[in-house]
Amino acid sequence: MLFSKPIHPKIMKTTVAVLLLTFFVSSFRLTGQEDLMDLIGDTKPTTEYTYATFKSTRISLGQSVENPPEGNLIFDVQHHFGPANIGFNDFFGLDQAITRLGLQYGITDWLAVGIGRSTLEKTVNGWVKIKLLRQSTGEVNSPVSVSYFGDAALSTLKWADPVRTNYFSSRLSYASQVLIARKLSNALSVQLSPTYIHRNLVEKTTDDNDVLALGAGGRVKLNNRVSLNVEYYYVLSAQTAKDYNNSLTLGFDIETGGHVFQLIFTNSQGIIEEHFIPKTTGKWLNGDIHFGFNISRNFVLKKPKEFQD
Repeated sequence: MLFSKPIHPKIMKTTVAVLLLTFFVSSFRLTGQEDLMDLIGDTKPTTEYTYATFKSTRISLGQSVENPPEGNLIFDVQHHFGPANIGFNDFFGLDQAITRLGLQYGITDWLAVGIGRSTLEKTVNGWVKIKLLRQSTGEVNSPVSVSYFGDAALSTLKWADPVRTNYFSSRLSYASQVLIARKLSNALSVQLSPTYIHRNLVEKTTDDNDVLALGAGGRVKLNNRVSLNVEYYYVLSAQTAKDYNNSLTLGFDIETGGHVFQLIFTNSQGIIEEHFIPKTTGKWLNGDIHFGFNISRNFVLKKPKEFQD
């Protein structure tokens, strides 16, 4: 007859302790997994913003919704040659030129300022650009990016008639724009630019001091470094439109590392908004096409916080 041997009390205590420890560890792991799932379920939705709607702070002639990054200084060289239809004697316009040198600086991600001087009418201008809204998805869903651009220009030409009473305010003109853009895909971006121009003094009695215009522009990405840009400004003010033409510009953006190189073809001689929007005299069909280029060189004066020591 077989008899079972009684379990030693120490072995019994050890077995019970192991079972209790196993139960405790299993319960802890299960609770930890449930807490982790709770944390994942309670994660707040994030906002993803659209970047690089355009390659540069300008589409071609006109402003884009892009700003210099915070702490970045951009040096601009803008150059327009004469109209191509003036013939070989002036080398199809290459012997004539209008040049503007400028600086722009990103104070914050949403605020930028700039200053420059153009040889046309020896004009000095200063501007501010403010990002009001950024295209985004997620918690904050915005279908477009919106910026405000404001510019003041000062002509430093000598007075045409120094004998008469001349006022300093007559040298001033202003431009205000609301820039509304949408990046439709990685290859296509579009923008509308409602514009208001005010000039304290105009050249002709038929000119309007206040000019309204609507700009439209777009960018088609050809490859990772090159894009084709189109820009058109339709002048709404009736009197000014009788004496001048709408500005039409075709251009290419070429990104070469530290700077963006823009090639442009336009019927506008002027470079700043107060010149090319209300005072374009050229016609594409007549061959009044100005070849030009913009060079923007970027300098990092202040590193982003995440890269600072």
